[in-house]
Amino acid sequence: MTVVTRFAPSPTGLLHVGNVRTALHNWMWARKHGGRFLLRIDDTDLERSKEEYVAGIRADLAWLGLDIDGEERQSARFALYEAEFEKLKAAGRVYACYETPEELDIRRKILLSRGLPPVYERKGADAPIPEGVAPHWRFRLDHDAVIEWTDMVRGAQNFEPKTMSDPVVRRADGSWLYLLPSVIDDIAMGITHVVRGEDHVSNTAAQIQMFESLGATPPAFAHEALLVGTEGKLSKRLGSLGMESLRDQGIEPIALVALLARLGTSDPVEPVTSAEPLVASIDFARFGRAPARFDEAELALLNQKILHHTDYGAVADRLPAAIDAGRWNAIRPNLMTLAEAAEWVSVFDGPFAAPAPDAADLAVLDAAAAAMPGVDWTADPWHALTAEVKAATGAKGRALFLPLRRALTGRDHGPDMGELLPLIDRDQAIVRLAAR
Repeated sequence: MTVVTRFAPSPTGLLHVGNVRTALHNWMWARKHGGRFLLRIDDTDLERSKEEYVAGIRADLAWLGLDIDGEERQSARFALYEAEFEKLKAAGRVYACYETPEELDIRRKILLSRGLPPVYERKGADAPIPEGVAPHWRFRLDHDAVIEWTDMVRGAQNFEPKTMSDPVVRRADGSWLYLLPSVIDDIAMGITHVVRGEDHVSNTAAQIQMFESLGATPPAFAHEALLVGTEGKLSKRLGSLGMESLRDQGIEPIALVALLARLGTSDPVEPVTSAEPLVASIDFARFGRAPARFDEAELALLNQKILHHTDYGAVADRLPAAIDAGRWNAIRPNLMTLAEAAEWVSVFDGPFAAPAPDAADLAVLDAAAAAMPGVDWTADPWHALTAEVKAATGAKGRALFLPLRRALTGRDHGPDMGELLPLIDRDQAIVRLAAR
């Protein structure tokens, strides 16, 4: 069996981290098994669906490195839905209903007031049909067939159809709700595994009977715990934390992939520079039932760690031309984001305005300015310079090294000066030490 998974967003907005986590796990599962990962644009809501969001979804998946093996649009599949709907109608598995939302709400309240579950009560075949009212349509659950499946995350699942309302699958205006078209598409697209949030568990129970009513074997299901914020509850911010926002913050796509791949599992989050080890290790048996906490601070720290392990070739096309491989290797342990590399160009090549030195540091700087023209720039200039300044002034430790670092880089902290100084333009270094 070829594994086939799908990601099925509605193009009514941009992707956020919760959407991306679902897409990622579907992609990883397909890639681990040498299968196919499909994109299905669920655009049955023609009024709210926008092409700009379709383009944004594609762009975000590409940015994350989640390549797709095919794409479908639900708006192009209405004829298929109509044909399958007619089969269900002929078999008595869908039926017309005429209640208004207000009537249904009143009935729910009555049932609740009696201590009964608010389950939809089917009308008899002889129930009167209101004149001039278009029906909505429900799928008739088989009350005699217990719904069971083994979830790849949640284990054995069991639902009694008698405790469930027959789900509405089509509105009175003829438009489709999510449940039935999704099943029809999964059958037609050959989907073998559906990975989605645990908020779909009850949908799955109804959909399993829909698969069977259409003569198909249901796919395997994995319902993963939802993301929560650091405050320990569902966070509205997670629903607004889009890829554009993360890109603006300087987050590397592999950092987001590395975090979301392991979030909610028993595997550690690690600073990887490619998705290959993540794909190889995905196992839904290692996914927990507890909510998965998404922490932006953890993402930023992971982003920093990944940059520290990233080879020059992987980022060369996004670096300033002045940052070559040697300079990249020197500064990468000090970067939080790739964009910060641009701030080092002036450190290496100028222009550079050295900070005004403290009076206590003048002797060190004067000695350095005198020694610098004679320092061999090709043979460990930092240790040659500090040795001469130490001999001339007696300064050592912080009193020796910090004034020189400040004068040469404008910073109190940074890469090892023994590695950094040979990468700085020699004439610039001489000017900086002489400046007052």
